Amino acid sequence: MTVDAASLRLDGRVALVTGGTRGIGRAIAEAYAVAGASVAVLARKPAELDETRAALEALGARAVAVPGSAGDPEAIERAVATCISELGGLDILVNNAATNPAFGPVVDVEPGALRKILEVNVEGPIRLVQAAWRAWMREHGGAVINIASIGGIQPAPFIGVYNVSKGALLQLTRQLALELAPGVRVNALAPGLVKTDMARALWEPDAAGADSLQPLGRIGVPDDIAGAALFLASDAASWLTGATLVVDGGALLR
Repeated sequence: MTVDAASLRLDGRVALVTGGTRGIGRAIAEAYAVAGASVAVLARKPAELDETRAALEALGARAVAVPGSAGDPEAIERAVATCISELGGLDILVNNAATNPAFGPVVDVEPGALRKILEVNVEGPIRLVQAAWRAWMREHGGAVINIASIGGIQPAPFIGVYNVSKGALLQLTRQLALELAPGVRVNALAPGLVKTDMARALWEPDAAGADSLQPLGRIGVPDDIAGAALFLASDAASWLTGATLVVDGGALLR
């Protein structure tokens, strides 16, 4: 294969992006749409889903929106079934949805918050891959991209349980890459601090200070992650599986 602009196209492929109505997930969904993919989005808020579907269609993509939580087994099965029935397949799965209702030391986390984090951030991706494998990828192949975090590589204060869940997601990536090869490639992205609503408490109080701590001079924006997610889904990454691509502006260098 010659690596050129065409190798980054996703024409004829179908992607399912969880948490795809805002932030990193939205940027990935739009990047895939521009690259020629049909896109299904799973997220919790119907109004945001309607707006996202319309935006993806305005980019020229076929799009469907499925309401529900990425931690809900029924919503997961519904999203996979809808993706296949309405868009004709499921070639790319992006496990982007995540939650973090706990802020503070691990020893202080409440059991309910712990269960919620693991349900959405770890159990959800497992169930989504299982559903996608059974319904489509076992026979047709595909690519899975797990959106983790540099917190899964290096500990940090205040978001310890979230970081533990992302560390689990990185190990899940390697395990699935081994089990699902050669037909399905499984890779992860580990973003650094990105300007999203979910991470607002980490950057909004001192945005300039957060920028100054990054070797590349700024914290990330969702499009920084979307470009890497496009690469991992494309033929340009056809010999890449079980890898974690760090996209952090150099943060781990410090």
